[in-house]
Amino acid sequence: MELEDVADELYRVPPEEFIALRKDRSDEARAAGDRALAKDIGTLPKPSAAAWACNLLVRAHRAEIEELVELGNLLREAQQNLAGSELKVLDVQRRRLVAALTQQARTLAHQEGHPVSTSVAAQVEDTLRAAMSDPEAGEALLSGRLTSPMSFSGGLGTTSGRPDLRLVRSPRTEPVPRREPTTAARQQGKTSADERREARQRAAEEARRAEEERRRRALAEARQAADDAIRMADEAREAAAEEARQVEELNRRRTDLEARVTELADELAEAERAAAEAAARVKSAERRRKAADREAADAEAARNRAVAHAEDLAEG
Repeated sequence: MELEDVADELYRVPPEEFIALRKDRSDEARAAGDRALAKDIGTLPKPSAAAWACNLLVRAHRAEIEELVELGNLLREAQQNLAGSELKVLDVQRRRLVAALTQQARTLAHQEGHPVSTSVAAQVEDTLRAAMSDPEAGEALLSGRLTSPMSFSGGLGTTSGRPDLRLVRSPRTEPVPRREPTTAARQQGKTSADERREARQRAAEEARRAEEERRRRALAEARQAADDAIRMADEAREAAAEEARQVEELNRRRTDLEARVTELADELAEAERAAAEAAARVKSAERRRKAADREAADAEAARNRAVAHAEDLAEG
């Protein structure tokens, strides 16, 4: 038994099963003689509702979360060279992507029997935003073992059991002043200096064009990833809506069938009462028939005796 494996198992189960399973695994480690592992397992914290929903989302849609984290890296690089209008468009797409994945997390949690409240959904969204904004937060999310939600605001992100996550920008390097050449040196190297300047200008222009092309590609990839995630979220919402419609239809059918069962039960009870009454009438009629048969037999015997007596009298 390894702690990593136990942690993966614990942070995969529904919240109500966490404590019991943690105790079982701790007891198993202690029974195996590994008291240190048992203690480590016993100290694994139960995840909050938002953390559990994020872990669930990572396990069900890991590829999308990996794209989310990678998209955050691309966006941080692209932002340094974007104009204000482009940044606004990018920010709208980023919010839509996070909102779409948050909706996927809510759908998954609902399917597991744990509907997510508005406040918990907000914590899930903050966690996804933190994962896009800071590489360490992205790694924490991808671990699938969050115990509490993360946040990222004003350059600071935090997650339970981890150090503060800071987005540190590299300091700008100040240019080193150049020593001005002497007049003679300028005259002697004028041609060479012009050639070097032109070469530097050409190189700078090529670098600028290459950087612009890289920025355009990064932005296109970021937008494509956002569109893909939004499309998947829309598909998930449509699937959830279709499931809801089917559930509603099945509930209507169940209600109709229950009403029909009640109706048939009433009809059956009425038929059973009618059959019992008919059986009683048949039994009574049978008794009357037998009595009538006996009376008819007695009458026939009396007639026979009367006829015989009359014949005897006639002969005598």
